Amino acid sequence: MATPKRTVLITGCSDGSLGSYLAIAFHKSGLHVYATARNPSKMAGLVALGIETLTLDVLSDSSIAAAVSQIPSLDILVNNAGAVLNMPFSDLSIPEAKKLFDLNVWSYLAVTQAFLPLLLESKGIIANQTSGASVVTIPFQSTYNASKAAMAMFSDSQRLELEPFGVRIIDLKTGSVRSNIQNSMTDRTTLPKGSIYEPAREAVEKTLGGEEFFRDAGEPTKWAEGVVGNLLRKSPPPIIWLPGSINMFLIRLGLLFPFGTFDGTIKKMTGLDIVAQRVGK
Repeated sequence: MATPKRTVLITGCSDGSLGSYLAIAFHKSGLHVYATARNPSKMAGLVALGIETLTLDVLSDSSIAAAVSQIPSLDILVNNAGAVLNMPFSDLSIPEAKKLFDLNVWSYLAVTQAFLPLLLESKGIIANQTSGASVVTIPFQSTYNASKAAMAMFSDSQRLELEPFGVRIIDLKTGSVRSNIQNSMTDRTTLPKGSIYEPAREAVEKTLGGEEFFRDAGEPTKWAEGVVGNLLRKSPPPIIWLPGSINMFLIRLGLLFPFGTFDGTIKKMTGLDIVAQRVGK
């Protein structure tokens, strides 16, 4: 009798997303992949490759339950669905910020709780997409960073809490990688009227569009293959830092230096140096 394939479920797999690249990499590695998205029509590219797709709205309890009912066993869960919100704190819509936390934090926990019985049975792996942004201060995207930092702490707590049951938790500290998330950033780059950053609007809006942070973005196929290669190791590392870009190198380096060491670099990258000049006038 043939050994059953290991199974993996990935959230947020619309074509062009990081989730879709993970689905393809796992598929090429011989796993049975359950690629999921809120809108299944957006996974046509994965269907064409023979990857099984399921509808899963991670913000809907009934949708999560329906997905669980369709899966007999599960070895790996990748919580990947997420979004970005770039805006100065002073101009931030609190309701929009709460929606981001619902997606980037609470949906991860809801999906994990729902699939936990299957993962306990398989002594499986839970991989949470927390981003390198969870450990670095980047002006104008504090909501996104805070949501990722919150999920990183949940992940570390899960790591210890589920260790006695043989379930491993992996924190994916992803750096900038080319994907369709860039489109969502460039679509929302306008400061509201009356912003205190009006004197430096052009510089700040350039930062909101993510141009600087995606200048040296990693190649998604290579990133996904790196993640999958690490997750399929006999003893996966608890934190996976990818890609190996200069930005990720600086993030990791910054953790070793005194607080605020790279503030000047960050200010130049995000246009805050220009803000200081304009406001000073």
